[in-house]
Amino acid sequence: MKKTIKILALSLATLISGNAFAQSISDIYKNVEFKMPTVAETSFSATSVNIKNFGAVSGGIVKNTEAFRKAIDETSQKGGGTVVIPRGIWLTGPIVLKSNINLHLEDGALVMFSRDFADYPLVDVSFEGLNTTRCQSPISAKGATNIAITGKGVIDGNGDAWRYVKKGKMTDGQWKELLSKGGVLSADKKIWFPSESSKRGFTSTANFNIPEKLITREQLETVKDFLRPVMVSIVECDKVLLDGPTFQNSPAWNLHPLMSSNLILRNLTVRNPWYSQNGDGLDLESCKNVLIYNNTFDVGDDAICIKSGKDKDGRDRGVPTENVIIKNNTVYHAHGGIVIGSEMSGGVRNLHASDCTFIGTDIGLRFKTTRGRGGVVENIWISNVDMTGIPAQVIGFNMFYEGNSPIIEEDQNADDEKRVEKQIPVTEETPIFRNVFFKNITASNSYEALSLNGLSEMNLKNIVVEDSYFDTKKALTIVDADGITLKNVKIKYTDGTGATIYNSKNIDISSLTLESSKTPLVKVIGSKTKAVKLPKGISGDKLSISKDVPKNVVK
Repeated sequence: MKKTIKILALSLATLISGNAFAQSISDIYKNVEFKMPTVAETSFSATSVNIKNFGAVSGGIVKNTEAFRKAIDETSQKGGGTVVIPRGIWLTGPIVLKSNINLHLEDGALVMFSRDFADYPLVDVSFEGLNTTRCQSPISAKGATNIAITGKGVIDGNGDAWRYVKKGKMTDGQWKELLSKGGVLSADKKIWFPSESSKRGFTSTANFNIPEKLITREQLETVKDFLRPVMVSIVECDKVLLDGPTFQNSPAWNLHPLMSSNLILRNLTVRNPWYSQNGDGLDLESCKNVLIYNNTFDVGDDAICIKSGKDKDGRDRGVPTENVIIKNNTVYHAHGGIVIGSEMSGGVRNLHASDCTFIGTDIGLRFKTTRGRGGVVENIWISNVDMTGIPAQVIGFNMFYEGNSPIIEEDQNADDEKRVEKQIPVTEETPIFRNVFFKNITASNSYEALSLNGLSEMNLKNIVVEDSYFDTKKALTIVDADGITLKNVKIKYTDGTGATIYNSKNIDISSLTLESSKTPLVKVIGSKTKAVKLPKGISGDKLSISKDVPKNVVK
């Protein structure tokens, strides 16, 4: 009788859990402003194997690459199922997932990837939006269907073995400790590299991480240590689930789904040291039908980044990122909380983001591109985002992005992103941002509320911010924009001009409230400016209109 009761209790618990899950995932589709396809979910057979049964040895000393390969291959040959990684430290080289495989990390499991660069052969990949060659990723899948990484364990990419490190990002003590581990320094002694090969790769490129001066495979082998892989590479896959684990310490980007569909990423902790070069959390590139929810990010570069290829390579691919829901995520350190670009040459459309919290993220909501990209970003809806301690822009559009961190470092120069005023013709290389909507955005103790910068030949178009509150040092800048509307927006600021409007048209900030201990000032500048509606009471010493602004365009 007790056994029967126990079985019934377990069945009831499973039923309740199943209903709760169904309810939670159904909530993710609520209040989305576009028609969102239901994401096809993964499903696995009851087959379950343990990597220990294939010779895996825990402890972090024995390399278990073959045990992982055999476990995945045998399970795949049987039609798929779950490959269990039990509690323990499991050292390994690259893991390649196959269709119908769920790689499951039990609580207490730590997968630690090898520091031996020889374990990671060169492969043809797409990185930073370009077709190139890099080392094989620690975890990869290509052309697979119905795959998952689940559980409560930790996956560590041993990225500190790969990454070069800038002295300015470390304390004196950290820098001294790093030097004690060996490696080599740049000529100016300000950058540490793990090897001469890594340093040679760095000096062979003017394009960040792609050594364009080296073409042949033989040449690339000489700088192999520099060609850091993304940690999790998912390419041309369908029905993908990442649910539960911690992903940390990646050599380059952490999670990189590329040209894949029907993805669910939930309940993840994604971490990288704040000083990690290219230490992005998630780079979603040319993917469709995606749910990203209930995750935490604390990383060295952008947290949740939406991409679709770079320049000609991205335009030739022509695959946008579309139909994406981002909900209930928390971001700590990152260059941007939710980011679109800068590699967006294939376009981005139909994205909903809501109910997120950013704490100390460099920029909150970040949109970046540059001339030469091409691509269209449109139909973006962002709401209910709370931020505090943002040291740059709360909402920032930058169409002159050249790769700098939003917080200028000692080896960078703000002049690298200076505006080019000359008129440039519109071509397929001209990027477009339009139809972006923000609602219920709040920020406190932050630097700048809104910085909206378009191009003279292609203005930002139809950007709406409503029902939002910003407590910042600086307020509002609008440059080369067409159709900016602020509805029921309040900016409490301490320094500088309240609002600067330059060469922009169809600007309606009539319901904007500017609050400052100083007299709020609105500056209107530029001969291309027209159709500007200002808040009531902005006149006299509160308004500055430059001589080149046509008459009667400011109301």
